Amino acid sequence: MIAQSALIVVDVQNGFIDGALPVPGGVEVVPIINRLACAFPNIIITQDWHPPGHVSFASSHPGRQPFDAIELPYGRQVLWPDHCVQNTHDAALHDALDLPRAQLLIRKGFHSDVDSYSAFQEADRKTPTGLAGYLRERGIQTLFITGLATDFCVAWTAIDARDNGFETCVIEDATRAIDLNDSLAAAWAQMTAHGVQRIQSREIEGFV
Repeated sequence: MIAQSALIVVDVQNGFIDGALPVPGGVEVVPIINRLACAFPNIIITQDWHPPGHVSFASSHPGRQPFDAIELPYGRQVLWPDHCVQNTHDAALHDALDLPRAQLLIRKGFHSDVDSYSAFQEADRKTPTGLAGYLRERGIQTLFITGLATDFCVAWTAIDARDNGFETCVIEDATRAIDLNDSLAAAWAQMTAHGVQRIQSREIEGFV
């Protein structure tokens, strides 16, 4: 066990593995995360949870296609295929994910007019999820982040974790990326600039 730390498992859902918005190699993170979980006393899961007609869906913007980008009141928004719609198989956590000791599930993206990549706050950069307060009350100081996708929800979560004062590591081999227009390299550059550590699963004490 790693004291005063938490494993954060980002969006390991059907939609990002073999569903509406598959991340290449996404299923490969599942056994790694399951093994990592044995080392952690605290585990937090995030889940994309969009209502139908969400503002981030290309289908909500006539004439637009998935992966176009537009400006919304809160900033630049990549448009996605309809994915992880509430109460659908696409939104469900992947069946092979085995995290019986997970203590908290953070749902994000459930407000229809703003997207939400980070586990800490929505894309408007002012609506918190409450995760930071939960972690502080629990005395958790260090976060190890895994899941999908490296260049979007994982990166935004990691950067916000650092901005909230947590020591933060992204476990690279327990993540996979969409890599849209070199977004993976850009995400790693931003994470590094914010002080996020880039590690491998074999470096985790107690990894089995």
